[in-house]
Amino acid sequence: MRPEPPQTSPQTPPPYAAPAAAPEPDAEGLGFALPPPTKVSRRATVLSLSALGLTLAGAFWAGYAPRQRAARERVARAQEAGQLRVLVLRPRVGASTRAVTLPGTLRALEETVIAARASGYLHRWYVDLGDAVTEGQHLADIETPELDQEQNQARATLAQATATLAQVRAAQALAALEQARATRMQREGSISQQEFDQRSAAARVAEANVGVAEAAVSAQRANLQRVSQLRQFSRVVAPFAGTITARMAERGALVSAGAGTPLFRLGAMQTLRVMVQAPQDVAPSMRAGLEARVSVREFPARVFVGAVTRTAGALDPSTRTLPVEVRLNNADGALLAGMYAEAALTLTTPFRVFELPTTAVYTDAAGVRVATVSADGRVHLVPVRIVRDTGATVQIAEGLDGTERVAQLASVDLTEGRRVDAVDAPPAEQGAAQRAR
Repeated sequence: MRPEPPQTSPQTPPPYAAPAAAPEPDAEGLGFALPPPTKVSRRATVLSLSALGLTLAGAFWAGYAPRQRAARERVARAQEAGQLRVLVLRPRVGASTRAVTLPGTLRALEETVIAARASGYLHRWYVDLGDAVTEGQHLADIETPELDQEQNQARATLAQATATLAQVRAAQALAALEQARATRMQREGSISQQEFDQRSAAARVAEANVGVAEAAVSAQRANLQRVSQLRQFSRVVAPFAGTITARMAERGALVSAGAGTPLFRLGAMQTLRVMVQAPQDVAPSMRAGLEARVSVREFPARVFVGAVTRTAGALDPSTRTLPVEVRLNNADGALLAGMYAEAALTLTTPFRVFELPTTAVYTDAAGVRVATVSADGRVHLVPVRIVRDTGATVQIAEGLDGTERVAQLASVDLTEGRRVDAVDAPPAEQGAAQRAR
């Protein structure tokens, strides 16, 4: 007989059943109860994050580990062979032109100090500071009482010399007649030989006196002309067209002939000169006809175009610079003499240069050198000559021909004949020098 199952009361829940959760109260008046929130266990969260991290780590090592392994193997092989790993690059041919900006000073094309040529008193001046004058224009008058008297005296002396000349010419004519008469009488035997000789000598003396008198007249005439020309200098005129940049005398001032008493300073401003000093490294490239773009601080938005007209042809031994003259058209009068200016010129390099990073140059007691790597991986130290240092790069004129592989970073470890592992520098590093220019 089968046993009967135990009897349970319908009001008592079974021992294995979980108590039912109480419904959420209707807090917002929705009209129904909200279900309880879902809860995620901590163990499930940890497992999910661990799986994600393992996946990312596996992907990273799948790409990075082979590269690291190859690099370590390369370094290990180089170390086993006793070699250094050296980044090398090719020298780059430098630009054939070079832009330079040189400071200078604006000067008038012609400038002179007008001084008195005749001594006297300044009677009147007709121009003043800043006036534009033309060539030959009347600038001032000088009273010359001494020269006036000298001129009168010279005229009187000339008249006296002229009268003396007439007198000796008459005496010479009389002596010539007496000589002719004596010649006839001497042929007839009417006079002695002594008397004939005396009359002949008197005729020659009279002729010589005429020459002396004529020379005296010429001398007095020249003296009168000299005094007259000096008196003409009492009228001061402009030697060339320009602008009066200074007036240095007042009316009534006593002026003396010579440079000791300046009256005016005159400058030709239609064309200006910019005098610049070119350093020795660019002096061979300076030549007449080069275009120069001149700028001054007072006109920041304007460029004045001129040209190199001449150079000194020799360096100043005290500064090792070449004096260069640049001319500018100043028809509008915008520029003033004495201004500070800067002249920008584009010069052609007379020889080929190669550019390298500054780090590739090694300097020691043996001089300036770069380390090159031959085809068999050996280091050779090559002496070079640097013509320009821009900071990031250097320009080399001697020692390289452009086919070498030069170590990008020179160091004491790169000794002559050492075998190294040469690796071409990345293109970005090879182009760094070009971007730095």
